[in-house]
Amino acid sequence: MSLDPQPLAPALEAAAAAGRTVVRLDLSGVRGKAELMRRCGDALRLPEWVGGNWDALADALRDLSWVPGAGAGAGAGAGPGAGGWLLAVSQWRGYAGARPGEWETFVEVLEEAVGFWREPGPEPGPELVVVLADTDTGPGPVAGAPPRTPRLKRRRG
Repeated sequence: MSLDPQPLAPALEAAAAAGRTVVRLDLSGVRGKAELMRRCGDALRLPEWVGGNWDALADALRDLSWVPGAGAGAGAGAGPGAGGWLLAVSQWRGYAGARPGEWETFVEVLEEAVGFWREPGPEPGPELVVVLADTDTGPGPVAGAPPRTPRLKRRRG
């Protein structure tokens, strides 16, 4: 099974029809953190203060008050994202292979944001779902999915 743009499109349309804000983040050609941050900023329409660091990106994904129409309720209510968010990250393998440490940090930021919006709070917030899709090799892991059991590596020697 592959989540290339054709099969992925109906899922994105269904998410939009269900009231989710759908964001596509194409990482083709991204080979460094600066370009990744620019792509995130463009796709998510992040405010200028987010800049190019991991902490600011993490903060922006947890506090959605910067989203027009979201208000202080961090996305709860009738504004954009009120029905939740679906972030579809495509063409990510090139960046992950070129910058594995940065990729790991990016995935951690996404997983923390997904976890944040799943936590019960005084006000219900929007759900964030992140799907990693690659047109060449099939689906990647989904942020927010149940944790997978780590594989133990055996040392040879």
